[in-house]
This record gives sequence, C-alpha cells and structure tokens, in this order.
Amino acid sequence: MVTREMVLALAAVCFLRPAGAQVHPDFAGTWSSTTATPLERPAQLKGKEFFTPEEAAEWERHAAARNEDAPREALSKSVGTYNAAFWEFGSTVAKTLRTSIITDPPDGRIPALTPGAAAEKRRRQDLLRHPNGATDLGLQDQCIVFPTAVPPMIPYSYNSNYQIFQNGQEVMINVEMIHDTRIIPLDGRSHLPSSVRLWLGDSVGHWEGSTLVVDTANFNDGGGFYGDAGGMYGWDRNLHVAERFSLLDANTILYRFEVDDPTAFTRPWKGELTMARSSGRVYEYACHEGNYALPNLLNGFRASERTQTPR
Repeated sequence: MVTREMVLALAAVCFLRPAGAQVHPDFAGTWSSTTATPLERPAQLKGKEFFTPEEAAEWERHAAARNEDAPREALSKSVGTYNAAFWEFGSTVAKTLRTSIITDPPDGRIPALTPGAAAEKRRRQDLLRHPNGATDLGLQDQCIVFPTAVPPMIPYSYNSNYQIFQNGQEVMINVEMIHDTRIIPLDGRSHLPSSVRLWLGDSVGHWEGSTLVVDTANFNDGGGFYGDAGGMYGWDRNLHVAERFSLLDANTILYRFEVDDPTAFTRPWKGELTMARSSGRVYEYACHEGNYALPNLLNGFRASERTQTPR
C-alpha cells in the first residue's frame, strides 16, 4: 500500500533540484481540476465558444444550485449515495471562460467512436449491467485505475486533486483517486518498447519555453471503456496523448491536451481547463481494501436478476 508518507519520502530522495539546473516554472503543490465548465458544450450554448464575464457569473450561480440539489436528487432515486461532503462538483468556470473543456472539434463535443470501438463499448457496458464475475466490473469498481489518473486528466465528480513534485530530471504527479502516481522523466529519453503496455501509459516530458510538454503512449487496452465512470470516452492500445502545462498565474495551471486514437475515435480531439492551487492535502485513497465490495456487488446483481422478468 502506498501511503502519503511513502510518497513524500520518495519525493525527498528523488526530487532534489541539482546545482546549476535551468529554472523553469514551478508546478509543485496541490491542485484541483474541479470546474463548473462542462466537458462537452451543452445544446443551449451551441456555437458559443466563450462566456462573457456576466454569462460566466450566471452559469456559476446555476452550478452552485445544482450542486446543492444533486445529493438530494440522487438519494430519491437509489438505495443510497454520497452526500454533499463527498461530491466535489466545481462551482466556478475555467479562467479562460470557455464554455466547454473540449476545444476541438469546434462544436465542443467529443468525436464519435469508430464502429469497432462503439461495438466494444456496448459489449463492455452490457457486462457492467450483467457481470458474470469480478473482472466484468468496471476498472474503477475493481480499484485498478480511474479516469482522473489516465491522461487526459479530465475532472470527475469528486477527488479531482493532484499533488505535483518537480525537479530538473522528473515531474511526479500523485493522483488522489486510487492514489496512482505518474513519474515523468525530462531527460530526453524515448518511449519504452512498444511491447511494454501500462495502465497509465508511458509518459516522457520536455520543456518548450515555459510550457511543460508531456507525451504519453504505450497504453494497454485499459479494459477498453470505463462505462459507468468516465464512459463518455474510451481508448485502446493505440491511444496517444500530448499534454501541456503552463502557469496562468501563481495559483492557476492552464492544462491543455490533444487526444489521437485512430482506432477508437473518428478524428483527433483537444481540450483545456484550468487547475486551481489548493491549500488542502491529498489523502490516501484506500478504495475497498481486501476487495470486500466485489462479492457484495456480484451478490447484489444476482439478487436483482432473480426479481426481474425473464427477457
């Protein structure tokens, strides 16, 4: 189990700035990507790329009201859910005032999946609804990996927090959700051999002036598509992501990304959001230690199936 103390100890040993190293923007610290800016542009904002300041303020007022109502609405539709102490929907839009995180295509929508990828997504989502075993459940239910850790790092409804450590040789991103860690070398190395496939992909970085550029490839198939968590997009082993980190100001990271996966999406797509510096701490995310939840989830599915009318 990776604890916060272990991460800090690793940082102390491995992330010391060498004498004479070139000084670059310092991203070290804790950052939150929560935002009221939607991932995809809503229909009511069709054709509108940016908010005016007045429109942004109005959108934020509505977002705050939705955030207050979300836990009550969820409780009314299910056995139980998290309460307002756990939900972490953003209440402010990105500082760029964009109306969606997706910036390209111009309509602010994620491109369609290819026919093969769409069929695979349907197959996996059917398994999520009728799992025969633990490995049919989503990767997040198995506590293997969560969308907030896999580039592009798109916000979720809670725990969208990151702690960054940095020196001249590496940048380390400690992800709150399921405590994954990305270590990004800056020494000019190439990607790992194509035979090596990783859950978070293989990330290598370099500086372009004041911008940190991170290139990630060598993904495994990731279980394909997340389905119930992050199911608006998916990927396969051909996913390639380029990320760009820059400072808008001392307390704001501008995070931009480009996604290219020709066997999953009908075209490449891009996005951007702003991350706010946080004074809070990133705590260990223990998930379900011992996987006690998995047999209970499967028992629940079997009980539900026994009460359903045969198809």
